[in-house]
Amino acid sequence: MSTKKEMVAMLLAGGQGTRLYVLTQQTAKPAVPFGGKYRIIDFPLSNCTNSGIDTIGVLTQYQPLELNAYIGNGAPWDLDRMNGGVHILSPYATASGSDWFKGTANAIYQNIPFIDQYDPEYVLILSGDHIYKMDYNKMLQYHKEKGADATIAALNVPLEEASRFGIMNADENNVIYEFEEKPAHPKSTNASMGIYIFTYSKLRKYLCEDEGKEGSSNDFGKDILPAMLAAGEKMVVWPFDGYWKDVGTIDSYWEANMDLLNPNIPLNLSDPKWKIYSRHWAIRPSYVGTGCKIRESMVAEGCTIKGSIWYSVLFSGVELGENSSASSAVIMHNVKIGKNCDIRYAIIADDAVIEDGAVIGADPETYKGEEKWGIAVIGQGAVVKAGQVVKPNEMIAPAGGEQ
Repeated sequence: MSTKKEMVAMLLAGGQGTRLYVLTQQTAKPAVPFGGKYRIIDFPLSNCTNSGIDTIGVLTQYQPLELNAYIGNGAPWDLDRMNGGVHILSPYATASGSDWFKGTANAIYQNIPFIDQYDPEYVLILSGDHIYKMDYNKMLQYHKEKGADATIAALNVPLEEASRFGIMNADENNVIYEFEEKPAHPKSTNASMGIYIFTYSKLRKYLCEDEGKEGSSNDFGKDILPAMLAAGEKMVVWPFDGYWKDVGTIDSYWEANMDLLNPNIPLNLSDPKWKIYSRHWAIRPSYVGTGCKIRESMVAEGCTIKGSIWYSVLFSGVELGENSSASSAVIMHNVKIGKNCDIRYAIIADDAVIEDGAVIGADPETYKGEEKWGIAVIGQGAVVKAGQVVKPNEMIAPAGGEQ
């Protein structure tokens, strides 16, 4: 029998990530590489470790193999515990049948037995596709002080962007009196970050009731939170003023990598007081050839650079050939780039091969093509042939994948 825990974290990591297109055809969105040596899921896992939370259920579904292997026994995040630790929770068959997770609320509902074995007072609900650093313990103390049934982390967003989020209208004490899901005419700028702390007895009740409702979408934002509000449960906003980015689209993923290079954006991955942990491995040092130029970039271990890099993020094992250049690019593990290549405003996934003379992407200021400008994306293991031109906004599918 497991020892009682004050709070258990449930990390939703089963989404397909369709808006990341070729980057998630062969891997789950939380397992997508980020920032040279990390995966997206490193951020919520590290936040849990730094916040003193040692019991985490990771709910997987879509393309789970790479994510499961990456998390392993949780040792890199100090989560290899005899009591608690990190647990991979996938949909499974029971005597009454089996179901894919139908929505965020249903995913938690299906794993009530996992939560029950720790008999927690509180449950923290997290998403596996956000880049941020947050002390969940501070949020828990706030939840207790307010005597809340549900506490929702909120970001103050510009009014013109508020219609993209779930908006919480609250009084001067941060008590929520209205919740609007992506309103056309938002009344406030308190945007839900999809990070919740619930008093577990309340959450369990509403999850069970929602499961029995005909026509429910089994979603926290659309069903659970409105139901709690309508029943008069005490729900409060916890204002968050740090860096946070939902990297669910090509543009936002690229922007978040570029943000690492901006000294004016507060996402310090070198802060010894709040480390972002990762399952990294021993790898050879990087090599930089003569005459190369590297400016305002992050270059991980084991890279061989014989060309020029500006304002780019290179993961481990990247090879950049002679007279090739990369600017405003995200280049993932073990990408091989030949000679005389020109790469601009692009994302290149793991193990891709870019042959000599290829051109990928273009500067938005100088692009004169007929198609709409956007980030060029090369999928995992894809091959860009010698001299091939990949236009802005074009995507090349992973090896063996569909365009």
